[in-house]
Amino acid sequence: MLESVSGRAMTVVPGDFFLATPGHRESTRWVVGCVPSGGLLPGSNYWVLAESGVIGDLIGDSPLAKHHLGQVVYHGVVVGDDDQVLNLCQFAAQLDDNAADHGAPVFLVVGTSAEVGKTTAGTAVFRTLLGKGHVAVTALKATGTSSLTEILRYRDFGAVQAFDCVDFGLPTTYPSGRDGMDAVFNRALDVTLSNASDAVLIECGGDIIGGNVPIFLECLKRRRAGVKIILAAADALGALGAKQLLGEMGLSISMVTGPCTDTPTLQERTQALCGIPALNMSRGPAPV
Repeated sequence: MLESVSGRAMTVVPGDFFLATPGHRESTRWVVGCVPSGGLLPGSNYWVLAESGVIGDLIGDSPLAKHHLGQVVYHGVVVGDDDQVLNLCQFAAQLDDNAADHGAPVFLVVGTSAEVGKTTAGTAVFRTLLGKGHVAVTALKATGTSSLTEILRYRDFGAVQAFDCVDFGLPTTYPSGRDGMDAVFNRALDVTLSNASDAVLIECGGDIIGGNVPIFLECLKRRRAGVKIILAAADALGALGAKQLLGEMGLSISMVTGPCTDTPTLQERTQALCGIPALNMSRGPAPV
């Protein structure tokens, strides 16, 4: 099962051809894989590492069911009319030379791991911003693995524009410690913050350790001193650890959400341990 160009999940069967890109993935929940040394070789078998069509060598995966994971054969590159090999960088979002930071407030959603409700929190914040009179909101999925489905969800909720790492030339922001990520993230922030909007919602995929999230947070901190941070955490202890780690980065959390607020007991424990308001956003609006 792969994402189609519409974001819909579609079945790929033996004999089908599809466009893909070599890429790295370091998921804490799904799949770990990488681009083989020397690149892909025509006629060789590789693994689908993500629904969006990221291909590479499989290092390992979790016991969870994964509908995209399977072996495929690499046939070759795609070339343009000038016979030059096409690359994601050729389709990266361009920054207007006269563009300037609009100064819109930034709301940042981070998590303690994958699948802890970051996108649920992001859409809840989004709805609240629109409900409070923000007409134009821009969304950025800053880190992790690209997903057309996720950024289209923000467009469905009314985003004037939604970006992810593909818009800046990368299929994922892995591997951690990758050279040149500060330049990629600064470019992403240049484009996002200069987009005509009165609020910006940024989601970091995965957790706050991997995917070069610390580098992104440092880039963002230099641009905005008053970012409102919403943390999605699996449990109260994870929320407490994230608070400490972000504090060491010079960042403070405005609110905690996610499975750590699923029951009154968990919600009270999380709020007591962290000293931060805790709210289950799947049941209530975001107090932004």
